[in-house]
Amino acid sequence: MGLGDKIKEFIAPIDEEDELELTEEEAESLSQYEKPQVQGATKISRDTNIVLFEPRTFEECEEIGHHIKLKRACCINLQRLPGEYRQRLIDFLSGVIYGVDGSIKKVGDNVILCSPKNLQVGGDISLANEVE
Repeated sequence: MGLGDKIKEFIAPIDEEDELELTEEEAESLSQYEKPQVQGATKISRDTNIVLFEPRTFEECEEIGHHIKLKRACCINLQRLPGEYRQRLIDFLSGVIYGVDGSIKKVGDNVILCSPKNLQVGGDISLANEVE
């Protein structure tokens, strides 16, 4: 037992009998508070390279950022996201992309593709509203 442990024991002694043991059901019910559940979220296989998103709330951007950090490309359709949150989501994802040295590209009206450094995107898509 180290000095830190001795101090902790002196300040707040814990008997082994006082430790809380949870049943499997109780542990499962508490696990719902560890990570917020996003509406429409689905389980993604580890070998997935591109994940499609159609966010409806700004809170879903954290999940998108998580997938980018896991080296998965994310194609995001912003059409169902309220207008005032679209730019905030793009700003947030731009920061995540900068952090992983990736790229962000507009591939359609209100559709963007965020890709990490390990996945290169080639080619250009001419958008209907652009004049050549």
